Amino acid sequence: MKEFVEYLVKRLVKYPDEVSVYVRPDGEDGETIYVKVAESDVGKVIGRQGKIIMSMRTLVKAAATKQGKKYSVEIADGKSGKA
Repeated sequence: MKEFVEYLVKRLVKYPDEVSVYVRPDGEDGETIYVKVAESDVGKVIGRQGKIIMSMRTLVKAAATKQGKKYSVEIADGKSGKA
């Protein structure tokens, strides 16, 4: 799933080389996928009124359902590395 999110994000941003995606466990059957992008690209990943990130979360949720897992997608804060 990490590769899928990374693929989507790299096609949205101006600086794809600065995209970093990492996964952390979140409970028994869930994981949180954190996406870190260049500061100037954060708006492109979020989208107008959050539509891009919401759509990405919907795609990930649909793909995760087939795997029987739960994923959440968060945008990492560039300063602390956390969402």
